Amino acid sequence: MRHTRFCPAKVNLFLEVTGKRPNGYHELATLFAKINLGDTLSLCVQPATETNLALTLTGPIGSQLRADESNLVCRAARGFLEHFNLTADIQMTLDKQVPTGAGLGGGSSDAANTLLALCEIFGKDKNELLPLAAKLGADVPLFMYDAPFLKGEGIGELLTPVAAGDPLPWLVLVYPNTFISTKEVFGHFQLPAGPEIGANVGRLTNLIDCVQQARPLAKWKPFLFNRLTQYVAPISQPVQTALDDLVKTGAQAVLMSGSGSTVFALAETQAQAQTIADRIRKSGRTVFCTSFYTVKK
Repeated sequence: MRHTRFCPAKVNLFLEVTGKRPNGYHELATLFAKINLGDTLSLCVQPATETNLALTLTGPIGSQLRADESNLVCRAARGFLEHFNLTADIQMTLDKQVPTGAGLGGGSSDAANTLLALCEIFGKDKNELLPLAAKLGADVPLFMYDAPFLKGEGIGELLTPVAAGDPLPWLVLVYPNTFISTKEVFGHFQLPAGPEIGANVGRLTNLIDCVQQARPLAKWKPFLFNRLTQYVAPISQPVQTALDDLVKTGAQAVLMSGSGSTVFALAETQAQAQTIADRIRKSGRTVFCTSFYTVKK
């Protein structure tokens, strides 16, 4: 049986760090938004008495990754089979478009959609696999949900779908072709004071209202926020330059996604987004003009 899935990337429209657990994990308050930039995963599954997994990587990013069982797609497939005590021959092809180490959750989306595809093929309940998804990566559970927008709490595993209005802004993403280590960023991180955190979490509530009511972009701007920008920009000149260049285009809402390195701007219309994209293109960076993800009905 052959199955093909689109694996959408994500951006963070809001990200505050609200605490740190004894085990070292940081707690977050964030708003995830899936986008229409993504990878395409194809699976061909055949019955077999022993499990065999094979992965072929294509696309502009494919050559940068390993196609062995260290890949999240293979780990997800094997985890699925082991969880349900199944064996199968699974041939997978991943057309890789989303840059890695870019704060866009590409690998997490690939893993989640591997699990979702296998659930459909084998008739299994995807909700049973949420603990496995969390073990594969902190952002993997996000992509197990159909909702394009989700509020994230805890270490990102407590997810609440957010219904979105229409129309929504467009996005211009700038990937400055540099990798940012999330571990390194949090190694320098200092937790803000409690009152500051509380005030920012209130901004998240207002941003969610903007999304739900599809308010004009000018209403979104005061509530867009990423705490980690102040730790990434000083140690990565390409990220800082990309942020500065987006502001110079006249974009009214500029932000970094996750722990970077991708930065993005929001625009009211596709035409405005395309104008920003044309102005920001230059050697040494990759630019995407896209929209928020919508669930196909």
